[in-house]
Amino acid sequence: MKTIKILKMFLAMLPIVAVMGLAPSVASAHMPGFVLDSGDAIVGTGTGECLHTVRWTSDMGMCGKPKVMDSDGDGVNDDKDKCPGTPKGVAVDKDGCGIDSDGDGVADYEDACPGTPRGNKVDTRGCESIKKIVVGDVNFDFDRATLKDSAHSILNSAAEQINRNSSAVKGVSVTGYTDSTGPEAYNQALSERRANAVKSYLEGKGVTGVSASGAGESNPVGDNGTRAGRAANRRVEINVNM
Repeated sequence: MKTIKILKMFLAMLPIVAVMGLAPSVASAHMPGFVLDSGDAIVGTGTGECLHTVRWTSDMGMCGKPKVMDSDGDGVNDDKDKCPGTPKGVAVDKDGCGIDSDGDGVADYEDACPGTPRGNKVDTRGCESIKKIVVGDVNFDFDRATLKDSAHSILNSAAEQINRNSSAVKGVSVTGYTDSTGPEAYNQALSERRANAVKSYLEGKGVTGVSASGAGESNPVGDNGTRAGRAANRRVEINVNM
């Protein structure tokens, strides 16, 4: 009889224990009315009260519900943020990743070359992967340094690429070449005239920082013993320093 009375008194004191912050034991949590988490810790009661055992930590949130946080402050909670650590103030999409207006895979805030055409390959800075443009189709007539009409569209395309990536371009060098026909000194001067012809054309299209030089008959790309090889060697190369 005395034991029953003591048990009733203990059960009556449970609400007071909870209010005082003294958590019930896990064993007592198996009584009806208590809510347990997967670790068998008390997190709530049927009446909506929150009870925490010694297993509870602050990151669990109230009643065992995980806290929803936005660590980088971009407006997308951590549990949905696919790009954690985005710098403060950067515009992001629904996944928490920086907006990529030109769709090149590099977020606007890191893109040194915005507006890259869709599908073009870019480097880690968002600039087109152009290190060297060989203008092989700008072939010159024998002993001539005058640009042909067919060269204009090719140079227009080259100028467009360079201008589009102007923020990343550190310089443009134009090198002219010849075939091996004629004296070496003459070919050197002819190659310089060809390089300057291309330089002037590019500058007319808004390209800045262009230097020109001639390499004469050196570095052939074709066989000077054939007509086709000599034609290929009468060329100009454009190197873009990025």
